[in-house]
Amino acid sequence: MQEIWIEKYRPKKLDDVIGQNDIVDRLKSYARSGNLPHLMFAGPAGTGKTTSALALARELYKDAWRDNFVELNASDERGIDVVRGKIKEFARTQPLGGAAFKIIFLDEADALTSDAQAALRRTMERYSSNCRFILSCNYASKIIEPIQSRCAVFRFRPVKSEDVKRYLKKIADNEGINVTEDALDALVHVGEGDMRKTVNSLQVAAAAEKDIDLDVVYQTSGNARPDEVVKMLETALHGNFVEARALLDEIMLSYGLSGSDIIKQVHKSFFDIDIPDIDKVKLIDKTGEIEFRIVEGSNERIQLESLLAYLVLVGDRREGV
Repeated sequence: MQEIWIEKYRPKKLDDVIGQNDIVDRLKSYARSGNLPHLMFAGPAGTGKTTSALALARELYKDAWRDNFVELNASDERGIDVVRGKIKEFARTQPLGGAAFKIIFLDEADALTSDAQAALRRTMERYSSNCRFILSCNYASKIIEPIQSRCAVFRFRPVKSEDVKRYLKKIADNEGINVTEDALDALVHVGEGDMRKTVNSLQVAAAAEKDIDLDVVYQTSGNARPDEVVKMLETALHGNFVEARALLDEIMLSYGLSGSDIIKQVHKSFFDIDIPDIDKVKLIDKTGEIEFRIVEGSNERIQLESLLAYLVLVGDRREGV
């Protein structure tokens, strides 16, 4: 049976968690002591928050971890009823197999309403003798202060490029696929520190070809090649609007990208263009305005061409200096 690689290669032990060494060391000390406070894992998607919680539960409870650990997703049921119902019912029951406490892992806790968070604060306080909470969120600022003050906060960082590449090589060797060094760099670029997104991109590429190169990665990941985006921007800066517009057409058709996808790549590509910093500032400011208009429902094509026209004007001013 074919498995999803993010689950197949999800680390089972804390020692195997990638790119969060300081956090892993602290969690291992909790596992050794057999005790822990309420925890809050904050950070971007795909950085190991859920994996760390599962690995910690396995090391604390061994074979009985499924009996004493429950995972809930707060974005499914955001209101106060889920706190008063599911969470409270699990929290008030006694742990099994001689464990000192149970663990409730609440994923996407920042999606809980304010009322639900207030009820959760009281539940955490009342049942702390036999239940510990691990809250996972992308934005710690969306968690109310009384909950934050009851938790030890762990801030997860995007996974470093070298750690991602080492992990991808391990998966590629295991699956019997060949990945060029350029393709690994492209996967890191596409993932932006999100290990889940990177591994998914590798699996999609591997489904298309056993020998994965740069072109395969970009064709299967829904991203344009950075050099093609840079070429489009430089063409506009040199005053050739018609050719830049043709390159925009080619990118959109070849990769099937939306206006929002392209504007994100354009934003990153400004840092690869050799222009003065003051021009980069102007272009990023304009890009932010264009992105807002697209999100608000403006015509993508008109807005992207408007950005190319602005690039032509910036290039003209530079040449006139």
